[in-house]
Amino acid sequence: MATPPKHDASSIAEAIARIAAAIAINHAKTKHLLLLGIANGGVILTNRLVKALQQSGLKPGVGTIDISFHRDDIGANPIPKEFSPTIIPHDVNGTTVILIDDVLYSGRTVKAALDELFDHGRPDRVELAVLVDRGGRKLPIAADYCGLTVEARDGEKVSVYLDEKTPATDSVVVHPATAKSK
Repeated sequence: MATPPKHDASSIAEAIARIAAAIAINHAKTKHLLLLGIANGGVILTNRLVKALQQSGLKPGVGTIDISFHRDDIGANPIPKEFSPTIIPHDVNGTTVILIDDVLYSGRTVKAALDELFDHGRPDRVELAVLVDRGGRKLPIAADYCGLTVEARDGEKVSVYLDEKTPATDSVVVHPATAKSK
């Protein structure tokens, strides 16, 4: 039996619109704004946010940040064969960077993204935007922009499904975690 979604395409679209609106308000006068999607979960979300921000007149730089080499569990979870490399379109020094991911859980992914980012320079400011905050932090990290809050126990996994071509099929699902996904 399939797990029913906690959030459907409509609530996800509204959440993305809220995040984009908040970023647009906070950064209307920011000269050097760069959005970096944390691979792989944050990439599609980043593309959607950029489209919404462009409609409000902002034209941020956009790229991806690969955390594979900075993960603290690399021994247990080797780097996948298919990964999105870090692509930063311009110098990060003095830039305002918004890291973007689909789910915020322990904070370890964000810490790894920060490590990768600072390997490329020293931004003026770094913020975090997430579609879903599921709680359960193990590091003192909080999102500056959050679209949805989902309650999930330690034995559960929050999965975000964003379809680049068919957003009407987007969903957020909570299901039992497998031993590998813990």
